[in-house]
Amino acid sequence: MAAPRSSLLEEFKSNKGSRRFSLSDLTGHVVEFASDQHGSRFIQQELDAASAEVRSAAFEEVLPGARRLVTDVFGNYVVQKFLELGDGEQRDRLADAALVGNVLQLSLQMYGCRVVQKALEVSDPERQSSLIAELDGHVLRCVRDQNGNHVVQKCVERVPPDRAQFVVDAFIGNVAQLSTHAYGCRVIQRVLEHGTEPRKKAAVVDEILAEAARLAQDQYGNYVVQHVLRHGGEEGRRRVAAALAGQIVVLARHKFASNVVEKCLTHCGAEAREIAVREMLGDTDENEPLREMMKDQYANYVVQKVLETCDDEQRERLLARMRAHLPNLKKFTYGKHIVARVEKLIVANTNEGEGGGGDGEKGGGDGEEKEKRGGENTPTPVGENGDGGGAPAAAPSAERDADASERESGGGKDERAEKEDLEGERAGGGGGEGGDAEGETAGEGEEGGES
Repeated sequence: MAAPRSSLLEEFKSNKGSRRFSLSDLTGHVVEFASDQHGSRFIQQELDAASAEVRSAAFEEVLPGARRLVTDVFGNYVVQKFLELGDGEQRDRLADAALVGNVLQLSLQMYGCRVVQKALEVSDPERQSSLIAELDGHVLRCVRDQNGNHVVQKCVERVPPDRAQFVVDAFIGNVAQLSTHAYGCRVIQRVLEHGTEPRKKAAVVDEILAEAARLAQDQYGNYVVQHVLRHGGEEGRRRVAAALAGQIVVLARHKFASNVVEKCLTHCGAEAREIAVREMLGDTDENEPLREMMKDQYANYVVQKVLETCDDEQRERLLARMRAHLPNLKKFTYGKHIVARVEKLIVANTNEGEGGGGDGEKGGGDGEEKEKRGGENTPTPVGENGDGGGAPAAAPSAERDADASERESGGGKDERAEKEDLEGERAGGGGGEGGDAEGETAGEGEEGGES
């Protein structure tokens, strides 16, 4: 049963402007206020402007109750604020009082995980090492947890690789499995992005590429393969293209794999695009996959991406085949989008050299098209690459990016809304409830803040 409110807190909450409270007025009640929705927000705001003396007095009062506040829906923000604003000694004392010995349990808790992340952000390497050491032997458990995965991501992002070797070691042999997990895929993406020890990162990439075609078709794994295309270097891109060769048409018609094919066309070289064009055109006019791709709800975007990224000679080969199908394509929902794109290309080619089009076709019709792609028009998280309907030529696949600044931040196309990821973004936990550490949402019921 909750303790009754003090008369001071009651006065603060019912105050109609007759009294201007300051942080020093809370002496003896700081912990109580930190656990209250409005009191927590007030403390955070006051700490920003408080003198060192007043801040230090509040810190000393909070310290004995810090362990309880760490897991409190409102109190965790106050602890984060002290970690952010405190000097080295205060951070160490707060970590010792609130975190040491409980890092694993806190990493798995909705609010505690945010404090652990904040501590990893602001601590020196020695303190980081001592905190994450408590996760050794439990990394995979944390990765698969809706809160713990954020802490592991923060380890990969913030802790020097030579001090977090056991974290990446835990992934080796499990990369493909983790890549198909709603939370695991986020962690693998962080490994690909950040300064993991080169040999360990290469081992992770090898496991992904060994099953690239299968992962490309998974609602979560497709984002991991896309990340290899972005962050795996030239060799990684070459190997992804090789893994998809011979399957372009099939994968282009797949809800998730079509994302990967588009990214491959964007990031890989001319050779990969030539392979795609040949597979789309088929061996003969009668055996032409291109016609069916243009009518397909997913493959039509791949066709558009090929037209956007290929060279002039390849584009002319495609257009030569497409022209014959334009009248019939107008009967199909997705075919209409191709018709619009091709007609603009034809006009642009006709006006070439006269100061007309050329790039005018890019982005045409995309606003309507995106609405047709099941789940793909879901907005990306704030702070990520939310591109809206007016993005240029890359818009179709931009809305499907894994971290849309990516965003994402993990999760399949229909699961995009549950991605709290990844970029201030990724901090949080508790199934993606957001907010900020300054407490703007500290009063929104169970919602939390980024750590």
